[in-house]
Amino acid sequence: MISKDKLDRINILARKSKSEGLSLREQKEQKELRKEYLKNVRSSFKNQLSSVKVVDEEGNDVTPDKVKKEKRNNNLLH
Repeated sequence: MISKDKLDRINILARKSKSEGLSLREQKEQKELRKEYLKNVRSSFKNQLSSVKVVDEEGNDVTPDKVKKEKRNNNLLH
């Protein structure tokens, strides 16, 4: 999870970018912070998806094989 300080910095740089523009150093910092933020979002989303179980009206597990395989792979890693 990304720290609150880093998230605040992302927002500060975004506002500054819109109002007055960023220096090259700030642009690089913004790019790196955004990259880290997106990595965390994708990881979190992937973890959520791997815990999903799809059940039809009759109670049968119809979870896609790809999700089941990913879940098994994640369990082996932990």
